Parts: sequence; C-alpha cells; structure tokens
Amino acid sequence: MADAVETLGELDGWQGDDYAARVHYEGAGERYSIEYYAPSDCVVYWKVKGDGQTAVPVGRDTVPDPLRTRIREDLAEAGIDPEVESRQL
Repeated sequence: MADAVETLGELDGWQGDDYAARVHYEGAGERYSIEYYAPSDCVVYWKVKGDGQTAVPVGRDTVPDPLRTRIREDLAEAGIDPEVESRQL
C-alpha cells in the first residue's frame, strides 16, 4: 500500500505521506482537495471554501466529472484500482 501512495505522490500535483496522498484542484471557480487513503483504499473529496482554510467533505456526485476522471486516471497510473474512486464510505 505504501508503495502505491509513494507512486501517487510522485504524480503532478500530488503529495504523499505514510498512508495517504492529496492533490488540490481549482477550476470553474471551485476548489477541491482530494485525498486517497491506502488503509481503507478510498478517495475522499473535500470542497474548499473561499477562505482557503475551511474544507468540507462532499459527495462524489457533486464533483465535476472531468475531475473524477482525472483522479481515476492518476490512481491507475499509480497502480491503484481506479474503481476505488467510486467506492462509497
């Protein structure tokens, strides 16, 4: 698992630590922080408020499709099953 997080952390925009990796996205006036957690093999989307300091978890059905597609592509490139992106918590 740690190898997949390390590989994900090497992709453009991603930052990895021991068991998780994070990327930030900004587009169409919206900002998101996306996290992949290796121990639970899941992706969590956070919408970042205007102050840049506050984020709230959001359902993936509210996240733009192009962003979800990018996350699935990045997961696959890191050797992580891209289907985990759609996994419900």
